[in-house]
Amino acid sequence: MTREFRAPRFLAALPAPVRWLAVPTALACTVVVLIGSWSAPVEPKIETPEPRGKAAESCRALAAALPQQLLGHARKDPSPASPYVAVWDSSPRIVLRCGVPHPAGLVDEKQAEIAPTVNDVTWWPEQLADGGYRFTATQRAAFVEVTVPGGATGNPLDAAAALSDVVRAAIP
Repeated sequence: MTREFRAPRFLAALPAPVRWLAVPTALACTVVVLIGSWSAPVEPKIETPEPRGKAAESCRALAAALPQQLLGHARKDPSPASPYVAVWDSSPRIVLRCGVPHPAGLVDEKQAEIAPTVNDVTWWPEQLADGGYRFTATQRAAFVEVTVPGGATGNPLDAAAALSDVVRAAIP
């Protein structure tokens, strides 16, 4: 005994070609929706610092001297471009911001003395919630912040260390 397939009433009222295409069309739409939901995550907006005076001059000099490659990753600055922000596409991306405020966790200069120093640039470390780090170059005319998300590099200090010579040369 074989069972005969009967289309639901709402489909039975439609012409045969439409009924035949209903299921494949629904499946195709489902696939499109699923693929669309798997798109790359939107990167968070980067807050642009607004340094003034000597700090702004130093940050512009730093922007002109920054490398196009950092630890093998190409530079991809955000739009609109700013002389105070640089980004290297490391997925997750490494972000440099120049002219940032004094780090909240750094309350006195004695703390800065124990922070890692690379080529005469002292980097104040702060661990982030994602397992990454934010390093801020202290004891300079402008504070320079390098954010290295978890997994962006083997050693989080590598990015700050690679930028130390440029920071030292551009920001007294």
